[in-house]
Amino acid sequence: MPDPASREPVATPTATPAAIPGGSRGGAVLVAALAVDSLGNGLFLPLSLVFFLELTEVPLALLGVLLTAANALALPVPLWAGALADRVGALPVVVGAQALQAAGFLAHAHVDGPVGVFWAAALVAVGVRFFWSSVFTARADHADGGGRWAADTWFSVANGARTAGLAGGGLVTGVVVADGRAGTYVVVAHAAATCFASAAVLIAAFVRAPRPAGARPVDRAGGRRGGYAALLRDRPFLALVGLNTVFALASVLLGLALPTVVREDLRAASWLTGAVLAGNALLVAVLSVPVGARLPRHRRTRVVALAAALWTAWALAMAVLGPGTPGLAVALAAATLLFTAAELLHAPASTALAAAAAPAHARGRYLASFQYSFAFASIAAPAFFTTLFAVGTAAPWLVLAALSAAGGGGVLLLERVLPRRAVHHGAGTGARG
Repeated sequence: MPDPASREPVATPTATPAAIPGGSRGGAVLVAALAVDSLGNGLFLPLSLVFFLELTEVPLALLGVLLTAANALALPVPLWAGALADRVGALPVVVGAQALQAAGFLAHAHVDGPVGVFWAAALVAVGVRFFWSSVFTARADHADGGGRWAADTWFSVANGARTAGLAGGGLVTGVVVADGRAGTYVVVAHAAATCFASAAVLIAAFVRAPRPAGARPVDRAGGRRGGYAALLRDRPFLALVGLNTVFALASVLLGLALPTVVREDLRAASWLTGAVLAGNALLVAVLSVPVGARLPRHRRTRVVALAAALWTAWALAMAVLGPGTPGLAVALAAATLLFTAAELLHAPASTALAAAAAPAHARGRYLASFQYSFAFASIAAPAFFTTLFAVGTAAPWLVLAALSAAGGGGVLLLERVLPRRAVHHGAGTGARG
């Protein structure tokens, strides 16, 4: 009886990316560039709203509308980015995305009214969407081109570099804006623009990630040019995107909900939020490489399911915490370790699973579409948390626990219909182990 994991989903070609020995180069530079990129994000992320409040006369309510509109403008970008990555390669799209963000942050330093706020924010938002819709394809291409690491390890290393950059940038910003001077905010915007421009130059000059031979369309009539129509017929992959939306929701709730939970529910000192988030970032940055090196030994679906189980346990632990909990700080830190472990497992395994499930010629479009799970989760998370938190302080955590547990079970069921090359590392994609 054949292995059920070897069955291919509807409309997904069986061709897999053929590794190009020695084709990739600049892996260390790519990691460094991604860290610099994240440093730029970390520098500005804490100021995304405060910046315009300090430097313009635009009212807070209007600022919220403008920033929401700018982000809404970027929602269709993954569709374009995926097709572009399949046509010209992912690395040029990554470089262009970083250039857009650099231009956007330069524009931040010169805005003085609503129109300027909108277009500066829109440049950054569009650049961010292009970046996240192509960078995973670039990493997978680098691995398939004979890079140093397997795709699973690549995604772990990149996740660690990103977390370190975000944490470092946030720390620097917290120090330099303490004086509250307007000029300091402008310096931070220029520094962020410099980070993105530097990352773009580093990747363009030193990184090569040849696309696998099977990724190049060979005719105009059909076959390998299936595009998004073929993706929409690929039910197992669409199910994977849906399940990953649940996991993405869990992944954003720590940073989104913790400040409110500490203040309104646990009634603890405000420093506890910063300490917990910093500890999480430090562990992800330090442990991503050793954890990622071990992931290729296991089925990707099982790793994702384990991450779902850990998020379920974390949510249940958060549900039982309260202001009278003995050793509250220690209990919260211990609960957050469950979240951190889930993040370390899910981030690389889920992306490697999506990359390997994609047919070679459409990997850019598949991975760009996969990013919609994070976009949908980011949109839904604030309403999910605040609505349920108003019902009861444990409500959002109990619902999240149920969703995560169901998502983990769904991934295990999906294992039967995903391509074997996606479930098992080394079964046809992902570069060398």
